[in-house]
Amino acid sequence: MYLADRSAPAGAKPAPDRGSVRAAAVAPTVLALGTVSLITDISSEMVTAVLPLYLIAGLGLSPLGFGALDGVYNGVSALVQLTGGHLADRVRNHKLVAGLGYGLSALCKPLLLFAHSLGPISVVLTLERTGKGLRTAPRDALISLSTPPELQGRAFGVHRAMDTTGALLGPLAAFLILSVAVDGYDAVFGVSACVAALGVVVLVLFVPSGDGDPRPGPRTRPPRPTRQRTSDDGAAAAERPAPVRLRDALGLLRLPRLRNLAVCAVLLGLTTVSDAFVYLLLQRRTGIGDQWFPLLPLGTAAVFLLLAVPAGALADRIGRRTVFLTGHALLLAGYALLLWAPDLPALPYLVLALHGMFYAATDGVLPAAVAATVPAELRATGLALVGTGQALARFGCSLAFGAAWTLWGTGPALAAAAAGLLCCAAVAGFVLRPAAPALPLPLPDPNRTGSP
Repeated sequence: MYLADRSAPAGAKPAPDRGSVRAAAVAPTVLALGTVSLITDISSEMVTAVLPLYLIAGLGLSPLGFGALDGVYNGVSALVQLTGGHLADRVRNHKLVAGLGYGLSALCKPLLLFAHSLGPISVVLTLERTGKGLRTAPRDALISLSTPPELQGRAFGVHRAMDTTGALLGPLAAFLILSVAVDGYDAVFGVSACVAALGVVVLVLFVPSGDGDPRPGPRTRPPRPTRQRTSDDGAAAAERPAPVRLRDALGLLRLPRLRNLAVCAVLLGLTTVSDAFVYLLLQRRTGIGDQWFPLLPLGTAAVFLLLAVPAGALADRIGRRTVFLTGHALLLAGYALLLWAPDLPALPYLVLALHGMFYAATDGVLPAAVAATVPAELRATGLALVGTGQALARFGCSLAFGAAWTLWGTGPALAAAAAGLLCCAAVAGFVLRPAAPALPLPLPDPNRTGSP
């Protein structure tokens, strides 16, 4: 089984010529959502860049405590993804549900100005992650529904590149604000709130509301049943699709390709150390000063920005399985450098480059693969199922890694994560291997009569 089905389904229209494919490579919906994500990520990454240092150095939180908070920060988002995806499919308005998520996250940013202890900060971050969970699956569903299947990797790559531009600018803005403002952290939180509000405005004004299949013609799966409503005089009203039920969502796990993708995403998420821990490990290994810490995500974001679109296009061309597994091999190489490489001046740049290459090869490729396995009317739900499993696994990894760091130290904790990643990547490579071609049926012998 391939990570994405690259063969043309029966009854589908012939693929368009290369010129028309290039012309329609990026839909306006993708560009509009990319702009919203760019602005929103500037806001979010301003906070994320200073949060580890603020909590550990400013509030005195232990690595175990930070691991628990970081896990909750991502775990809440994971659980809410299911709600957001199912709700978007049920009401058949992906933009509305995504807008609610963006709006909730924007409303939480000003509250950070009044939260100066661990308890209130935890509540605010939980609400902010709730907004992220609501918007993720509907947003990705909008991207996939506005893009032809053979260009899904490229479309997600374009979106992730624009999103990463925000991730690149956010830490830079936080660094500049911290260097000039008296109350540096509060200034970062205030500016972040204003930028988040701008992202919601762009979503409302420029993202189209329509959801639809970008490729007309026969459907690859049978249509869902419709209910016919009749008026009092007996005239037939317009037919409306039957509402998406929770049973339909759970039934997606019966699809073998989606189930395999979900299992592999969970396994690999269990051994993917969170970004915050990677930056803290890099700082302790290389002795980078605290004032430079907010700039570390810039290295990851810059590489991600440069390679997201080429990696997505490569996945469309050679297969998403190969690119996806290569990304995890690059992450494993980054872990190895942190563990065993000599103290070279280039070490921070190498680790951050590998970290960015990992995201370029996986972050957009996985939803593109999921979109190829899920019918359009359940697209957001299918994306949410896989995204939730992956995020919950990373929640568990944050807890386990924080505990291992506290009990064993940084070296053994990272070595255990690297060994686990190697094993899980091997399992994923086996589960997602190409299916064996079916053997042709023997032709009947025209000279032979009667039964054998």
